[in-house]
Amino acid sequence: MESSARDLLRLALPIVIAQLALVVNAAMDTAMAGRLSAIDLAAVGIASSIMVTILMSLLSVLLALPPLISHLYGAQRYSEVGHEMHQGFWISVAISFAAMLLLGHPGPFIAISNLQPAVEIKVRSYLAASVWGVPATAALRLFAGFSTGIGHPRPVMFFNLFALLLKIPLNLVFMYGHLGFQAMGAAGCAVASALDAWLVALLAWTWCLIQPDYRKFGLKGRISPPRKAAIAEFLKLGLPIGLTFVADVTAFTFMALLIARLGPFYSAAHQIAANLAVLAYMFPLALGNAASVLVGHALGSKEPEKARHAAKVATAIGIAIAIFFCLFLNLGASRIAALYTTDVRVRILAIPLIMLVGFYHLGDAIQAIAVNALRGYKKTVLPMMIYAVSLWGIGLGGGFLLGLTDMLGPQRNAAGFWMGGIASIWLVAALTLVYLGRVSREFLRP
Repeated sequence: MESSARDLLRLALPIVIAQLALVVNAAMDTAMAGRLSAIDLAAVGIASSIMVTILMSLLSVLLALPPLISHLYGAQRYSEVGHEMHQGFWISVAISFAAMLLLGHPGPFIAISNLQPAVEIKVRSYLAASVWGVPATAALRLFAGFSTGIGHPRPVMFFNLFALLLKIPLNLVFMYGHLGFQAMGAAGCAVASALDAWLVALLAWTWCLIQPDYRKFGLKGRISPPRKAAIAEFLKLGLPIGLTFVADVTAFTFMALLIARLGPFYSAAHQIAANLAVLAYMFPLALGNAASVLVGHALGSKEPEKARHAAKVATAIGIAIAIFFCLFLNLGASRIAALYTTDVRVRILAIPLIMLVGFYHLGDAIQAIAVNALRGYKKTVLPMMIYAVSLWGIGLGGGFLLGLTDMLGPQRNAAGFWMGGIASIWLVAALTLVYLGRVSREFLRP
């Protein structure tokens, strides 16, 4: 037990710091936009939701890299890691073009929200600027997948922290107009993010390619041409992961877009709650990523007992941390809301949502660990189906009925969407945890 917990934390702590840097980056955008106006805050929340839906749903296919590489690494097939990365590169090029096309034509997403004209103008400007950062974001996703798969997440942590430090002055320049630049408001977030991504991606890959210890992986060799068999194997694992993210992210995004119908104050309050949900999610996600790597290493070295033990320890630690977060969010809701905004009306609307986020996180933590551990076992299809049915049917459908209609009692506005989300995420948690137990037992059989 102690050895597994130590191995998990050794991997998970750098991962969680790296992920927290990304979340703090997004939270900083929200807070800085809130200091401009409620319109800018709502625009950043809605535009970033659309961007995350498009970008992460497509780039999440690259999350197949860590389990693929971890199996090769555990089996000491180091030279094959570089070939796997080359296939990931070709896939990233294709999905980057698709993401840029969708971000440049966001009309269908904006139509769902029925935005006020002032908000819509800022949302479109934000998305137009975000197009230019897509290739760099894909390059960073490849770097993170490689580093995590070989069990060395610290470089990802350092570069993400550097990106966060770099983003602060970039936001001041492009959002607020410091150093003589024209203030761009909400769109300045996207400009700063794109420039930040390019600078960090170039630094990260330059560092990676000059490391002597990484020569055995064959990263510096000539890029292998696309290979049908290798890409098919990659997509067999990656497409269900991508579709899982589509279900997860789009449920969250359409939740934000539907809440936008209630007005900019509800949108701003929901954006605060959503930021906190993502912030809390980083801890179990890091544990899940660490469990996935350890499961892959153990299976690659033909040690299924160690794989099962790693998944169990990660789940136990994750539940304990989730309980703490739930208490923290419920006891400190009013103070947390005050940190995000000075607008009294937004703060009043945000407080009950923050409390609901605490209960949402309990289920979110369990499913995050379970679904990532299943990826270490290369089991991704059934979790995809569970996500789609639960998050869209119960979460978004139930949230719509509770939040925008009186079919299930008095209309609960934004809180109704979070209630539907709580029911759906707890169902996902229960089903994925049961499936993980079944899969891990099957691998123990001769």
